[in-house]
Amino acid sequence: MAIFPNLRGLVRSTSLQKGSNDGRGTEAADSLAKAARKNESMLCSTGKARSHKYSRFASVCSKRGEKGTNQDCFVVWEDFGCQDDMIFCGVFDGHGPWGHLVAKRARELVPSSLLCNWQEAVGLELATGLPSGKLDDDGNMLELWSRSFLKTYAQVDYELKQDRSINCYQSGCTALTIVKQGDRLLIANIGDCRAVLARVSEDGTLAPIQLTVDLKPNLPREAERIKQSRGRVFCMNDEPGLYRMWTPNGNSNGLAVSRAFGDYCIKDFGLISVPDISPRKLSPDQDRFVILATDGVWDVVSNQEAVDIVSSVPDREQSAKRLVEHAASAWKRRRRGIAKDDITAICLFLNPPANATTPPHPSRRLLKEALGDGHQAVDTKLCKK
Repeated sequence: MAIFPNLRGLVRSTSLQKGSNDGRGTEAADSLAKAARKNESMLCSTGKARSHKYSRFASVCSKRGEKGTNQDCFVVWEDFGCQDDMIFCGVFDGHGPWGHLVAKRARELVPSSLLCNWQEAVGLELATGLPSGKLDDDGNMLELWSRSFLKTYAQVDYELKQDRSINCYQSGCTALTIVKQGDRLLIANIGDCRAVLARVSEDGTLAPIQLTVDLKPNLPREAERIKQSRGRVFCMNDEPGLYRMWTPNGNSNGLAVSRAFGDYCIKDFGLISVPDISPRKLSPDQDRFVILATDGVWDVVSNQEAVDIVSSVPDREQSAKRLVEHAASAWKRRRRGIAKDDITAICLFLNPPANATTPPHPSRRLLKEALGDGHQAVDTKLCKK
């Protein structure tokens, strides 16, 4: 076992024994997630019609629409992997008869799987001779996180397919997840949830910067892939402007996104679960917060409106609730006669409140709880593949 005291990434120690693949990484990641929930450094949707929670850096809110069960889920994990400079956020939007269960399961799987795959990626790099000080270089960091996100999304989609307790054949969910590590942001997206950054412009006002692309079937790159896979893209006569992807024979319901977990009835015809991954270097002087929200917000609220609403709330604890309530009202005004969608938002503030006090960091205690006695740091032996 080699110890790297200066490593500022997720791990503080790593095994250099290649081929050590006993699954302890998976168990450690799951244990850390349980400890985070217990110590309230992880927030998850409750499944109730309305939920509103607040943490030191994030305000979150979810409101059921008019279509039945709330199929939106969210998760915020501060001190991700017991690192005080790291936070994980995700929103998941289910669709189809079992969509609420698909979204809930994806929310449970993604954070722990990503943590485990990141540990494995870091361990492999160190085992092949990369100096620990190089892990924080922008190029290496992007490569490690990209590899981890890609593997995680593939694993989650596979696990959902194998889960006999959830029928994912004509049900699925979109997923937008981010990791903030220091002043860098990594975004992974499938579907039409959206992330928007609020940045101070030259005139002192806050301007929105859209960090993700709404992955719809009519996007040229998405439509080309679907058509090459024998899928079809078109609008129904009663839904002008709403493009969906369809199977060649049209036997399944049309899907209004081009990437998603689940929906195996159309996976052979162009639907993929490969995330669109993008990095962002944050400016402490200009960047204020990031909004992650499901399409229930963005269908009726513009990027600028959302930024203005969040920035106008004196108490940041209420910011997500205010945005969700505004979107709910906008559905009544702008989408008359259309059932209101589920609405979920996370407002991730990039700096703690000015009057905030920093509590003692729980990393060591959480690690001991998660890993048991006899462990002084996260052991990054390779996870099961």
